[in-house]
Amino acid sequence: MNVIEVHNLVKRYDGKAVVNDVSMSVAQGEITGFLGPNGSGKTTTIRLMCGLLRADQGEGQVLGYDIRVDALKIKREVGYMTQRFSFYDDLS
Repeated sequence: MNVIEVHNLVKRYDGKAVVNDVSMSVAQGEITGFLGPNGSGKTTTIRLMCGLLRADQGEGQVLGYDIRVDALKIKREVGYMTQRFSFYDDLS
């Protein structure tokens, strides 16, 4: 069973594709690295898969939930922590 299965994801900002035709699958129990230079769309792709952003094109499932219609269900099941968590800057 694949826990992540996405096909042809596209996300644009101001007409510019920041994620362009990304497809990938991750099997249950598999460890996967997601590597690339700064600005290559890694974070945006992860946010699309976690239901935090909506794809302009493409489709997929995470944990069996459709990324387009089941974003709330995905958010309940997936933990996401950015590399730099800006909330800490606001703490005293």
